[in-house]
Amino acid sequence: MHVSTRLILGGSQENTVLSCEGQAARGHAVSLVYGPIYGPEGSMLERVRKHGRIETIETPNLVRELAPIRDARCLYDLRKIFRERKPDVVHTHSSKAGILGRLAAWKERVPAVIHTVHGPPFHAHEKRWRNALFIRAERFAARRCHKIVCVAEAMHEQFVAAKIGRPEQYTVVYSGMDVDPFLNPQHERDRVRQELGLSSGDFVVGTIARLAELKGHDDLLDALRPVFVARPNLKLLWVGDGWWRKRLTARLESMNLRDRVVMTGLVSPEEIPGFLQAMDVLAHPSYREGLPRTVTQALLSAKAVIAYDVDGTREVCRHNQTGKLLKPADIEALREAVLWMMDHAEERRAMGERGRAICREQFSAARMVDALERVYGGILEKSPG
Repeated sequence: MHVSTRLILGGSQENTVLSCEGQAARGHAVSLVYGPIYGPEGSMLERVRKHGRIETIETPNLVRELAPIRDARCLYDLRKIFRERKPDVVHTHSSKAGILGRLAAWKERVPAVIHTVHGPPFHAHEKRWRNALFIRAERFAARRCHKIVCVAEAMHEQFVAAKIGRPEQYTVVYSGMDVDPFLNPQHERDRVRQELGLSSGDFVVGTIARLAELKGHDDLLDALRPVFVARPNLKLLWVGDGWWRKRLTARLESMNLRDRVVMTGLVSPEEIPGFLQAMDVLAHPSYREGLPRTVTQALLSAKAVIAYDVDGTREVCRHNQTGKLLKPADIEALREAVLWMMDHAEERRAMGERGRAICREQFSAARMVDALERVYGGILEKSPG
């Protein structure tokens, strides 16, 4: 039984759904518990239901924001679900589901309680009091689970440094994905570009991310404002939607750059390989990440990457090997990296090919499911039940 706060279109949610699908395919009875889904960020619920072998359970009080009364109700709801269904394994994802789900599973004596850290809830861009609260809550929850899975070494290091849990509780399982659509795309570059209104001669810097705070869209505009004037073939392709769409659109119009940026709006995960084919390079100037799936997906597509050096990003974007890794908020370095990519086509393509070679085995969904099976099995072998 997996528990996730929001089943929106996102990296941690895709990781969770792929885990469910892989485990159901191996003959396990799999359930997925989730909170309400709303807003412009999309949903993965239809995909899960189409699969047909995964039980879906919505619990209305599992919400992302701090809400003490609803959190108490959610804890009651989760305990009731676990008590009725008696899962052998409860695997939680995301911070809120991780805190409440682990506590509920521990109280109901579930034989194996596992939590995956997709990204730390505490970070440099959060208020100090909230960081202190998150760390205290994570320490509390770590004492109520058997294993903590991290999707990157960076998460492991950050949580141990914050004195969350015991070192022996941790294991790293890289976040898997369906790699074949990226390795063997069914989309032609020029055709996708034509559909997007881009020409074959455009140099396309793509971004695949929610239009939201800390994702770096403003940094791209600040960095590339002078480049747009000097390089008329430079275009941006922003894949995704979010709460900041209206604000970012207004900013583009105020800068007279609306015709230089293609905004796709919300797209399904199945469309991502096609959009990557249309790009020359992926830019991911995000200030907060776990292990960014879009960076891995770009490299699987043999596209070089420009990214900020945060959290687990450096484990796939290796500076001057598979891309350019930059200090966060370094606008000048971001501008120089884009110009370098534009002027060094052969080196850029070589970076993408190196990235593909590194990622093709390490990030397969099958490998992730295999690793999780070993984690579960190791706990259940020791369980007195």
